[in-house]
Amino acid sequence: MPASRSAPRTAPRRAAPILALAAALALAGPGLVPSATARSPHAGSADVYVSPTGDDAADGTARHPVRGLPRARDLVRGRTAHQEADLTVHLAAGTYRGDTPLDLDARDSGGNGHRVIWQGAGNGATVISGGRKVEGWRPVSGRPGLWSAPAPQGLDLTRQLYVDGVRGQRARGEVPVTLTPTSTGYTANSDTLAHWRHPSDAEFVYTSGEALWNVERNGLGQWTEPRCPIASAKGTVITMAQPCWDNSTKRVEFPDRPGRTIGMVGPGKLTNNGKASFVENAYELLDEPGEWYLDRSAHTVYYLPRPGEDLRSADVEAAFAERLLDGHGTAKAPLHDVTFQGLQFSYATWLTPSGPEGFSEIQAGYTVTGAKGWATQGLCGFTPGGTCPFASWTKMPGNVSFSYAHHIDIRDSTFAHLGAAGLELGAGTSDSTVSSSVFTDISGNGLEIGAVDGTTPASSIEVTNNHLYALPREFHGAVGILNGYTQHTTIAHNQLDHLGYSAISMGWGGWPDKIGSPATPNPSHDNAVRANLIFDYMQLLDDGGGIYTQGLTGASMADGEKVTGNVVHDQWGLGKSVYTDNGCTYETVQGNVLYGAAYANVGSRHTDYRDKLGNNDPTLIKDNWWEEGAADGNNKGLVTTGNHIMASLSDVPQDIVAGAGIEPARRSVLDRVTQAVSVPEAPARVGTSTGGTDALYVVFNPSYVDGGSPTTGYTAHALRADGTEVATASVSAADFRRQAYVRLGQLRSSEGPFRVIVTARNAHGESAPSLASAPLTPTGAVALPGAPTGAKARAGSRAVTLAWTPPATTGDAEVVGYRITVSDGRVIEVTGRDVLVTRSSGKGMFRVVGGLVPGVAYTFSVRAVTAAGVGPGVVAPTPPLR
Repeated sequence: MPASRSAPRTAPRRAAPILALAAALALAGPGLVPSATARSPHAGSADVYVSPTGDDAADGTARHPVRGLPRARDLVRGRTAHQEADLTVHLAAGTYRGDTPLDLDARDSGGNGHRVIWQGAGNGATVISGGRKVEGWRPVSGRPGLWSAPAPQGLDLTRQLYVDGVRGQRARGEVPVTLTPTSTGYTANSDTLAHWRHPSDAEFVYTSGEALWNVERNGLGQWTEPRCPIASAKGTVITMAQPCWDNSTKRVEFPDRPGRTIGMVGPGKLTNNGKASFVENAYELLDEPGEWYLDRSAHTVYYLPRPGEDLRSADVEAAFAERLLDGHGTAKAPLHDVTFQGLQFSYATWLTPSGPEGFSEIQAGYTVTGAKGWATQGLCGFTPGGTCPFASWTKMPGNVSFSYAHHIDIRDSTFAHLGAAGLELGAGTSDSTVSSSVFTDISGNGLEIGAVDGTTPASSIEVTNNHLYALPREFHGAVGILNGYTQHTTIAHNQLDHLGYSAISMGWGGWPDKIGSPATPNPSHDNAVRANLIFDYMQLLDDGGGIYTQGLTGASMADGEKVTGNVVHDQWGLGKSVYTDNGCTYETVQGNVLYGAAYANVGSRHTDYRDKLGNNDPTLIKDNWWEEGAADGNNKGLVTTGNHIMASLSDVPQDIVAGAGIEPARRSVLDRVTQAVSVPEAPARVGTSTGGTDALYVVFNPSYVDGGSPTTGYTAHALRADGTEVATASVSAADFRRQAYVRLGQLRSSEGPFRVIVTARNAHGESAPSLASAPLTPTGAVALPGAPTGAKARAGSRAVTLAWTPPATTGDAEVVGYRITVSDGRVIEVTGRDVLVTRSSGKGMFRVVGGLVPGVAYTFSVRAVTAAGVGPGVVAPTPPLR
């Protein structure tokens, strides 16, 4: 594809200052700045005014604002019964702190057909905060560069710390001992952990993703990153927290299906013999700028400042509250007719993963919980005592949450610096909208809609013109938008970019088809995903998609899910542009532009087990512009028709491209800034392969969190066993995007094996280093790779999709590219991330060859390239061009 396929996200511009009318300022009085955005046209004596400098003993008028949000709520409750117009709660610019959420119920609804509008000053000026300021920083004696401060009163536990809005990294590092799993945890080869200050503060993290280039996969499926706390370390005996350990190591498996659980999702226990990828949250791990640790017993916060940070003047915030806003009604008495506009929700945490439950992930932030969760939770009909409905595991909560709420309108707001999911529109939420808002720097899912636990589904939700990016930051299997069982939901004209895993996840409960059973019935129908712009997704984990969907989506093609007019490009991990996974039934994928995926644009085919006819789940794949090039046909209900091979964006109707993403009148949402500019996040999952006798090829996951300034390049550092750096190699971000690896030369095999760390850089500086790769010594790669197999050419009008399966053997070196030779004399070099991930996984891959002339017969030869050279080729003739 052309360079446009790799276009990086434009760095946000700083928003223009908020303007206010002089008359309004005069009316507002000291400390109150009325909003310049969408103020109620009926503002009057019923309105309530709030200011961080107000007084809760005041009457809430413009001249005498109150200070607290609960006080404002109580004033509103006394006025809605007599509402004759919309009632606006005017929140002046500033920060509103609360240890408990703003709790709204049916009493806080709009009255007499009018609305209650909670109106902030916009552009991040009005912040609803669950944070506690950390002050009184001093250098730590004997630890150069390390600073400490007293923990704020009442702060006994948190998972997040921010410096001028920039998220810190909980102190982390390699597991310093060799671990042998036991029924209750591990036996270590030394007592190192037992001598740590507080080993029970630490947690093991199990990084997943496709095994690639000497990178170990340690999780519960390629799409997960589970975490379990350490309960105790005594001598060499490490006991893990329960029930997290059992829920991650004892999941019930089918007797005849090794590696497949009764839940049908992923393995039954942690892979790679339960080895942890790294350990987090210990004082002994404080060794890189940006890392922090809360010593709870000493009531002290420790932090290693990044270059340029001055803790004496910085705004340091520890996330304290777990909920910022809880809007909940009941089926008979819902919360209704409330608008939230021009607000920022920040500095909330989520403490469950730090406790005995840990984070035993299933998918998309759902976890297995409870003392016998591994044996019963969500296993309805499959195990004795299995709870119903099937797959009703525990959902990650939202820091802002609604349930049984109708006509809720959230617009022009920001969800940033949050420790769970950003916004949850849960059970019984209906006829509500989320628009023109930003979701970024969130630990888990950006936006959650509906549930999967048999409660009243969410319905008639519209999510439009929002920007979701640079997430998830902590629970990396989370997604941008998670949609469970819902009805009449529309997700349209949003931009989702720079994401660790899937962008939009739709549906649930389709996994029984893995064992020949029908997908779980559910109430979903009439949902649509249209005209979204999705790019640079799956930057960390695998087996997902730009739009991932599964399970029954309706009762017919008419009311089934519609995925239309989206532009999805530049996937990094192993997956598909639009991924129709297990049990996905009555799905229409039409009129999308899909390119830059690892091994498929749309997939997969699944058998429909609702009867014994052997048909496939009814699916329509129509009129898309893609690289996949699958031929038209009706494969037992899987209909593929009218799709077009694209060799470049110039082949695509420009109205589709122009129509995807945020609509022109709303694009100022892309300019919203939520933090100070900082260095990028460290790269991840560094792997190596021999590059010859004196070199290593290095692969890694790039930084999808760029710190507000585009990442410009990466540097790989080779380390001897004693930690001495012996060589470096740098690559620009553009070149790394194109080839997906770095060649690190000038190595002496006699000094090996070598471990490699990688740093990222932007205009602000260089990131902290990644965790190190596994050790490897360069070797002379004398064996050429084998030939690719199964080469096919799928013809379009002036282009073909050339598809092949990677070679089964590669000698001592991994495949770093392919060479396509065309019978018209052209030689095309194929590089990129998909070259790397499809070889190790055995997945097929493809490339489009354009510029062909109708009526001319062509042949193509494909050869694999490694450090040893170019291997033998496989030849594919092309059928007549269409």
